[in-house]
Amino acid sequence: MDREGFVNRIEGAGRPAMKFGWIAQRTHCAWPIAILSALLAISLVENPGIALAQSQAGEYHVKAAFLYHFVQLVEWPANSLGSESSPVTLCITGEDPFGGDLEATLAGKTVGTRSLRVRHLKEAEDFQGCHVLFVNGHEAAHLARLLQELKDGPVLTVGESNGFVEQGGMIGFLVVDNKVRFEINLEAAERAKLKISSRLLLLAKTVVGNHG
Repeated sequence: MDREGFVNRIEGAGRPAMKFGWIAQRTHCAWPIAILSALLAISLVENPGIALAQSQAGEYHVKAAFLYHFVQLVEWPANSLGSESSPVTLCITGEDPFGGDLEATLAGKTVGTRSLRVRHLKEAEDFQGCHVLFVNGHEAAHLARLLQELKDGPVLTVGESNGFVEQGGMIGFLVVDNKVRFEINLEAAERAKLKISSRLLLLAKTVVGNHG
């Protein structure tokens, strides 16, 4: 199956209702984990002559799919998400590297009873109402300030800059051998009282603060 066909398959996944968070019913975990495992195997450069713009577009399409499945495999503290009908909000700081791909990936999808929405933060705008914060790679210089403003609040921080998890971010994307991988800072998630599925931890390239 080519990458386009596979991504179409990914975008159609997850439509059956699932328990939000850590998905306590283990039979529901198999499909997201299978998708994540397959995402890890996708090469971003199938042809040495592929244009850089195409490679970057493929990278962010994969990252958008990852973000959707991260939300399925993380549990937020009770009451931090509002009522059962409240949406899960994914916020993006700085310029949008997805070019609208994240909205397209999440369109029409739900996790349990919750819809998913994307919010683009303006400069100096606070993080009120954000449940996931994606930190653009160009915002790396401001990472320490962003994390300080969050003050270990229940917000899943995801980024793509070098050393993101070492600096206190929770999930950091990286590209290894032309494949999108991710690292996890378990201590940072625990300080924010977020529970990351053990199955997601197993798929991470590196887990910082893993006491197991």
